[in-house]
Amino acid sequence: MIVTQASVERPCTHDRIRAVQWRGDLLRLLDQRKLPLTEEWIECRNADEVALAIRDLVVRGAPAIGIAAAWGVVLAAQRGDNLDNAIAELRAARPTAVNLMWALDRMRTRVRAGAGSQALANEAQKIQDEDLAANRRMGELGAALIEPGSAVLTHCNTGSLATAGYGTALGVIRAGIEQKRIARVYAGETRPWLQGARLTMWELARDGIPATLIADAAASHLMKHGEVRWVIVGADRIAANGDTANKIGTYQLAISAKHHGVKFMVVAPSSTVDMNTPDGNSIEIELRDPLELLIHNGARVVAEEAKAWNPVFDVTPHELIDAIVTERGVIGKPDAEKMRTHFGAGAH
Repeated sequence: MIVTQASVERPCTHDRIRAVQWRGDLLRLLDQRKLPLTEEWIECRNADEVALAIRDLVVRGAPAIGIAAAWGVVLAAQRGDNLDNAIAELRAARPTAVNLMWALDRMRTRVRAGAGSQALANEAQKIQDEDLAANRRMGELGAALIEPGSAVLTHCNTGSLATAGYGTALGVIRAGIEQKRIARVYAGETRPWLQGARLTMWELARDGIPATLIADAAASHLMKHGEVRWVIVGADRIAANGDTANKIGTYQLAISAKHHGVKFMVVAPSSTVDMNTPDGNSIEIELRDPLELLIHNGARVVAEEAKAWNPVFDVTPHELIDAIVTERGVIGKPDAEKMRTHFGAGAH
């Protein structure tokens, strides 16, 4: 794994970032652990390095890790590695985001059909291109739900850093800004990794979108004073009844939004929908190292005797969600029946 520094590509207004870049015989990943202070790229040349990058949060965001994993399979094929082993290692890198499993299942189908490295590269590129197209479509659909002049609140990072580009929830915000529907954007800091503070604020500033950072604990106070009309978030897995797993802290935002009459929107590609998972209670929630809570900037900030519990995701019940937006359309007030009507037996 080689670290390089370079500028991020700038394709168009409000969509200038591409964090996952294929270079023919290596995968370049913008190291999201270093943002916003340093823009460094890590070069992965085999599936092991891609799995490590996913596990260590060099690349994060459900769609982005699925895309990265697909390219990891391509690297394994180019090297003549055992593809079943490579796919198994990549699957184990993060357990909650269904996009990772979906992308690897898609690549495994091509492997079993006898695809060589070039055909696998074509498939990985399709996965990446389809995600970008889906994000742009979701941006249009989600923005259309927002009354002009609205202020919105988002949580974690759901933009170009977390996807092929444009973003899911941030894609709706980008579209809403361009259509003059969104007047103000608030972003929660998103502890303990501060994805909102470090990544979302960096993306919005990079694309010239004014935004205000708030402490996670300030969200209910903000809603109480009528400062936001929509909470817009992404998802790492959406169950068959519409229950949604997303970054820890999402559930409490949904509860507060319901109490204060604020609308709550989930934005995710159909690859995030898992019709084989009946409800949120069936979603495996990743637990990470407690030291992520106990240490800050390399130094322990909590008493030595203290322990910590560090779930990365929580589940928002479908009853608290006003709209799920995928590239296939909008599901208002989602429940099991509406999900079946929209996705049938499965989203994939």
